[in-house]
Amino acid sequence: MAQYGIGHDHAAGKARVMRDSAAVELVGVYEPAEWLRGSLGARPPYDGVHWFGSAREMLEDPSITAVAVEGRVSENLAFARACLEHGKHVWLDKPAGDDLDEFRALLRLAAARNLHVQLGYMFRYNAGYQFILDWAASGRLGAIRSVRTRISSGVATDASWRRWDSRGEHAGGLMFILAGHVVDIVVALLGRPHRVSAFARQHSDAFPWYRDNNVAVFEYPGALAVVESVSGEVEPGAARRMEVYGTRGSAILEPMEPPRLRLSLDAARDGYEAGWQEVPVEARPRYVESLRAFLATIHGEQPADRTFAHELAVQETLLAAAGLQSLAPPR
Repeated sequence: MAQYGIGHDHAAGKARVMRDSAAVELVGVYEPAEWLRGSLGARPPYDGVHWFGSAREMLEDPSITAVAVEGRVSENLAFARACLEHGKHVWLDKPAGDDLDEFRALLRLAAARNLHVQLGYMFRYNAGYQFILDWAASGRLGAIRSVRTRISSGVATDASWRRWDSRGEHAGGLMFILAGHVVDIVVALLGRPHRVSAFARQHSDAFPWYRDNNVAVFEYPGALAVVESVSGEVEPGAARRMEVYGTRGSAILEPMEPPRLRLSLDAARDGYEAGWQEVPVEARPRYVESLRAFLATIHGEQPADRTFAHELAVQETLLAAAGLQSLAPPR
């Protein structure tokens, strides 16, 4: 594998996981921006790594099977397209840009060439979320009527600001930058919403254009979902959560990392009691399970954990939640 770009917040973590994996040889990294290579490239995961002199050197290396695309959001769709055109599978970080037509074309290209694209929504491999998704899909929570989720951040920094250069980041704010993680889970639970109402506000003086206080409401025929994303919280990680309420049971994951899961059932079943109880779930390091699944799909050992249709539905929903475009009628 290789890594294309280091400007994404997940880039160093992805490099570390690839280097630590016995199943991967990270043969090098290419970063076109010298100022990023001189700053972020000094992080420990890049110690001793080979730096490609050009994108062509990396893309035309026949030994490279797959590429982790970890540039700035404004760059990543073009980076991913170049990788696909050179026959490489793509581990593409989130969100999938802000050009929906280009992302749709990218997925068509991958499908036509039988190449795998996995988006960087690592919480889909969180054991707490996997428990909730399994119980919801099996009907053990009954009909899901309500979902409420919150994923916020601390104060935006100048360092982040320099890398936030896409239209989506400027106009969509934190909902666009961060909340795709939970939008991915909501779409997995309930599907593509029929309607999205976005409320994106700027309530801090730090960056006048930055929409830092955001709520989106997703409407379904029999359910509502509320997504909240705010910048400037104190200890935001401890308050990141998802609440899922069904007609036969409810589940609350708070915090997400390390996961703490509570379950309430209308009656005892499957080894759990009626009423509220805590469910032990393992804490997994980020990116390890997503890399394992990515490689397993490439090797033909398992189908992709998420279809391209799901990845597209998440992107459509996220753009609507960030107020960047309305949600088009289903195709």
